[in-house]
Order: sequence, then C-alpha cells, then structure tokens
Amino acid sequence: MRSTAIPSFFRMLALAACLFPAVQAAAAQPATMRLDYQHSGNALGEHYAAERVLVEPLPWPGNMARTIDDSNRGVNMVEVVDIKTGKVLYSRGFSTIFGEWSSTDEARTSSRAFQESVRFPQPEQPVRVRILKRDERGLFSVVWSHDVDPNAQDVIRKQPPGAVKPIPIRVSGPSPDKVDLLILGDGYTAAEMGKFEATARKLADHLFTVSPFRERASDFNVWAMAAPTQESGVSRPSTGVHHASPLGTRYDIFGSERYVLTTDNRALRDLAQYAPYEFIEILVNNDTYGGGGIFGQFSTAAANNDWANYLFVHEFGHHFAGLADEYYTSPVAYQSNGERQEPWEPNATALRDPAKLKWKNHVKPGTPLPTPWPKEAYDAHAREYQQQRAALRTANRPESEMSALFESDLAYNAQLFSKAPQRHAVGAFEGANYESQGYYRPEMQCIMFDRSDTFCSVCQDGISTIIDLYAGPAKR
Repeated sequence: MRSTAIPSFFRMLALAACLFPAVQAAAAQPATMRLDYQHSGNALGEHYAAERVLVEPLPWPGNMARTIDDSNRGVNMVEVVDIKTGKVLYSRGFSTIFGEWSSTDEARTSSRAFQESVRFPQPEQPVRVRILKRDERGLFSVVWSHDVDPNAQDVIRKQPPGAVKPIPIRVSGPSPDKVDLLILGDGYTAAEMGKFEATARKLADHLFTVSPFRERASDFNVWAMAAPTQESGVSRPSTGVHHASPLGTRYDIFGSERYVLTTDNRALRDLAQYAPYEFIEILVNNDTYGGGGIFGQFSTAAANNDWANYLFVHEFGHHFAGLADEYYTSPVAYQSNGERQEPWEPNATALRDPAKLKWKNHVKPGTPLPTPWPKEAYDAHAREYQQQRAALRTANRPESEMSALFESDLAYNAQLFSKAPQRHAVGAFEGANYESQGYYRPEMQCIMFDRSDTFCSVCQDGISTIIDLYAGPAKR
C-alpha cells in the first residue's frame, strides 16, 4: 500500500479536513460491535449458531439519529433490542448467500453452512440480537435470537494491527453524516497496488456520473483497501484456475460461470473492519466478465473487464438498494418455485392489482398496465444471443469476443426499443426477476435490465431511499 496511507480513522479525517476545510472531526461515537454466526440448513429448513462477539477497531460509522430501518428491504432483518425495555435500538434489512443457495438444486439434496455477521453500535446494556425473515405474505418474523452482553468476558475487545491501511478516495465529511463505501481489492499482488488504487478511483468516479449517485455525491465517503496476494487474479474453477487470495473471492458460485462472490465472511469482515464502512464492493483483478451483489452484504465486479463500469454500478445496485435483476433470458442458478409472490424489491412486481402498483406515482394516466413492448422480437433475439454467449464460454474464447457480443446485443436492443411507442414510459413491462412471465419491471430499459447506462426512475427512487437512510435530512 502507498507510503502515504493514513494510520487511523481519526488521522484520515484530519487529512480530509485539510483537503476540505468544511470537513470537521466526527463527534464521539459508540464502538462497533459485531456478532459472527453460522447460518446452515437446506431447502427445507435453516439453523443459526453464534460464533463470537467482538468490538471492531473503529467507532461506529453510522448516524445515531438514523438507527431504525424503515425501507422494508431484504429477505432478512436484524434488530438489536434492549432486553429490559424491549425497545428496538437498531435495525437493518439484508439478504444472505444462504438465502440464495437454499433455492438451488444442491440445497434440495444436501445441507451447507455459511458464515454471516451483523454489525451494530455497541450498547450500554445487554441486548437481544434478533434475526427476522420475511414470510410468504411479505411480513417479518423472528427466526433466531442471541443475547449479547457488551460487558461479558468472552467479548473480543482487542484486534491485531491492520495488515494494510485504507486509502481515502473521496471524503465528503464525517462518517456519521455520510454513506461510507469501502472498495476492497482481491487478487492484486504487492506490485499491483498502484493498479488497484487507480481502478478503484476510476470506478468510484464513474459511479458518481450515474443518477441518482451523481446528484448525491456529496453524501458519500469512499475508501479503498487491498491485502496483497502471491498470485495475480482470483479463482475460476470452471477453467481449472485456482488462486489463494485474502478474501477467497471466486467465479462459478452456485455453478454460474459469471457469478463472483466470497463465502469467507470472516476474512472479509476481519479486513474491512480497519476502514469506516457501511457498504463494500470487491474488485477482483480479472478480465473475465463477472460479478455479484447481495443486499446489505457486499458486491463484486471484474475490475479489468471492458464492462467494469457497468458491472460496478449494476452490482452495487443489488448490494446498496436491494434492486432486483430485471433481465430474464440469462441462465441463473436459482430455481423458481412457480409461485408469483409480490417481490420485496422496489423495481419488480407480480402486478396482482394494477391499481395498487408499487410505483404508480411514476405512471402517467392512460398508460396501459401491463404495458406493451416488443417482447416477442426481443425474446427471439435473446435466444440466439444466449446460444452465442454459451458457445464462446464453452470454447473459452478471448474475452474480447464476449465484449463484442455484448456490444452488438446492446445495439440491437437500442434499435428495437427506439421504435416502441412506450419507449420512455413508466409502466409494467412483462419480463423481470429471471422470469419471462408473471413478473414486471418499471421501464423498458434500465441498468438492471441490460447493459444500458442509466437507472430507470423507479430504481433511482429506490436508491435515494437508502441514501436518505444513511445521509438524508434529520428525521423528526
């Protein structure tokens, strides 16, 4: 890491104050507590078991006036409750890798365990940490709880010095008043640290050219950090490539060649804790197209791919705002149960009652629901395109050929949609959430649908809601 790296959170803020006179040191914050636990089971059931409770090295990065999450996002919710009074002190929605895995074919025949964590401001008194899960009605109920006494002897209170130092990429103000994004690198050697920093700066800069991040750029701090590896790149098992990396990030998650995640949550959290953060995006030092995003956990992007800008923003949309994928022609590992429950994601709907469409405030009077679009022509082209894409991967062709295919596909969509009467309308366009029928998206095109470069208005609203949760006007 650079020799000018800042040795502590407070000295980073001091540097920021020198660079930006309006930035002042943060007021005293509580410590950050973390509960690490195991989440195990299969398609039929799930179990939880506590591993450890620890105090992270840095203060709580969030605003203590915005501790309650009212966004109604995520499959799960964490609540920290005062045991004596029953008052909810802190809550946040999130989703999990286990939740995705439990819908795969593997989960029907075997059980697995995944590491998970929840972080919260250190309380003064004993609390009950509750994990809630959304049911088929869309309502949360408690599935596990664990009591945490902040003064217990088994709480880990001291951490070893951080192996690497965070780099301030963008500092807009004290962490409690801002959204703190941490960009981690995986698969970068010591000689490639300069490359990592340059890429992190480039992708962060791109994020803030995309609305609504562009308009809310002053509400964000961005930090970057990477622990060096012996070999360049991360594992891609389907091609026989295996690399050891600090975060264990790899391709081929759940058998999907383009799905990139880490299942080593402890390694992730033990590194990230040395920077102020609320959201994490991992850059993998690979050329092959791929990424992933789990709401409230982290997102990933192939940093060296021609489509890195798109990947960074699209996957961050999943992680940051819980946006649903709006595409439905690409193969995924998840298995549909055939039901069409109303999704919790803000940009997808089962449209059971058009009069109660969740984004009806964006729909102009007279717009038909469902909204017609050239779906038949799109689907015919998509079938041919997906065959070509699969053939390129099977033959392990150069990544430039895949990029060219993506370019031609996007150009076809732009030409096809340019002639559609509802091209710029907000409505309910069938085809979303990995399903050709029964789910609907708000607009014909969006970053969450294809590789276009803007979020639709509904997704922008969904993102703004989360920004406000962390850095919005004070709630009364």
